[in-house]
Amino acid sequence: MTEIDPNLAPTAGAVIALLFLSAFFSGSETALTATSRARMRKLETDGDKRAARVNALIRDRERLIGAILLGNNLVNILASALATTMFLELFGQTGVAWATLVMTLLVVIFAEVAPKSAAIARPDSIAMFVAPIMRWIVVAFAPVTRILQLVVRGGLSLVGIRLAEGEQIFSAADELRGAVELHHEEGGLEKGARDIFRGALDLDEITLDEIMIHRKEIDMLDIALKPSALIAQALKSGHTRLPLYRDTPENIVGVLHAKDVLSALWEAEGNAARINIEELSRTPYFAPETTTLSEQLDNFKRRQEHFALVVDEYGSIMGLVTLEDIIEEIVGEIEDEHDLPVQGVRPQTDGSINVDGNVTIRDLNRAMDWSLPDEEAVTVAGLVIHEAQSIPDVGQTFAFHGYRFRIVRRRRNQITAISVAPIETGETAPDYKDI
Repeated sequence: MTEIDPNLAPTAGAVIALLFLSAFFSGSETALTATSRARMRKLETDGDKRAARVNALIRDRERLIGAILLGNNLVNILASALATTMFLELFGQTGVAWATLVMTLLVVIFAEVAPKSAAIARPDSIAMFVAPIMRWIVVAFAPVTRILQLVVRGGLSLVGIRLAEGEQIFSAADELRGAVELHHEEGGLEKGARDIFRGALDLDEITLDEIMIHRKEIDMLDIALKPSALIAQALKSGHTRLPLYRDTPENIVGVLHAKDVLSALWEAEGNAARINIEELSRTPYFAPETTTLSEQLDNFKRRQEHFALVVDEYGSIMGLVTLEDIIEEIVGEIEDEHDLPVQGVRPQTDGSINVDGNVTIRDLNRAMDWSLPDEEAVTVAGLVIHEAQSIPDVGQTFAFHGYRFRIVRRRRNQITAISVAPIETGETAPDYKDI
């Protein structure tokens, strides 16, 4: 039996120490890249110095990753070299094979899988634990990592890949959307809370024409009517602000507020004939249909308005939008004691959904937690017409985007009711075609 050289003990100890360092680098890499920047930011604002160190490190991820990989590869290569020397002393020429086998098992199990699994399970706490040490390592390796960055960027530029300093592929809003969807899918965020977050993030992407009340559904008053008739119509309406037009609905001359009507009636002791409607009306506020909800919300706050008439590029009235409409895009439908219940989405016993044609795709998606596209159309009827490239007849059925649409009612050229049902897994249906 070959006698073990006692001089190999320091070499074995060095290999074990290097494996511990490799585990440290591997765990640090996983923890610092997997940690939540939002949580670290919150902890830093609360005065946690450990979180501040983590934020300082991950602010320049490229330099951090470069330092970790450099350190990890150095200790792994050195450990493998020492192990090879030790196994050559023990087993001769077969020591190379033994060193390769043993070091592969040790590195994979103890220096890669184990520390990374622990870091994935506790990324925030481990990141704050290793941050003070990693800060000095990053500083020590800074000259070398800078050279490596230049070499990597130069090499990638040769194949047409250019990395700009601080370049971000996704916006902050995209990152937030992804985080919200992930937490919802994992069960950490209820659908209602998910919808509120998503609605707030979408304000910059939705325009007024997507949520406005169409002109066909607006209650308007003819200013030429007698004050008594006009006031009677205003009081019968379920709305507090009503547009006033002269001669034609396109010619909006003012907005009548129910509160102003009641005040005027009080002052006139109930005699409507003494009220001058034109003087009582307020100046109408017009907003372009391409205005985003975020911009319109700012406009409402700045102008102290709650009501805007939406116009197209030619100045024609397209519809109206209120402050409540924008808020509902965030928090969902708000109904007060004067709102009439609108049954636009009606689940059926067979699993299908009967939908009024004027229901917006966004509202249907929110109500049913679906994901129908709304880039080409605003309403469900508009989506069907866009995909069918025609105005379908009652009874026609179409299948697209994973759902089956059957036309239930149609009035002239307007689709008023549609039955929608998800296509079951395994069920075949031709997309974009009449079935």
